[in-house]
Amino acid sequence: MSDTGDPRQSLGLLCFYPHRALESRLLGELAAAGFDDITMAQGRIAARIGPAGTRLTDLAAQALVTKQTAGHLVDQLERAGYVRRVPDPTDARARLVQVAERGQEVVAVARRVEAEVEAEWTAYLGEEATAALRAALERLREITDPYR
Repeated sequence: MSDTGDPRQSLGLLCFYPHRALESRLLGELAAAGFDDITMAQGRIAARIGPAGTRLTDLAAQALVTKQTAGHLVDQLERAGYVRRVPDPTDARARLVQVAERGQEVVAVARRVEAEVEAEWTAYLGEEATAALRAALERLREITDPYR
């Protein structure tokens, strides 16, 4: 809440509301598709896994959690068959977390839901406003996302 007398909400909160709605919708659709054992925290870690895999320390840093927390979440995802750990070809001492076959099924559902939601938002806002929103958010990403 602002103490300056300005009744407008912060841009951060205004960005958070649609993100939260998308995450909730996504978890609901995943559960309906039979993937009802994924938590929001696990999803936030899994969403950061790159195409060739990502080191646990990088997942933790990107998700803004401790390495121990990320490790615990990856352990849960691995037991459920969503991810696997493999040797890092660039460093024999390190391991990469990769999306496993079951995880690829989740990714497919997630991409479908994301496209549906984006289409709904575009229908609501209109093409021009959606394009302007995307352009503004992509510009903000330049100064807010160190992992872009």
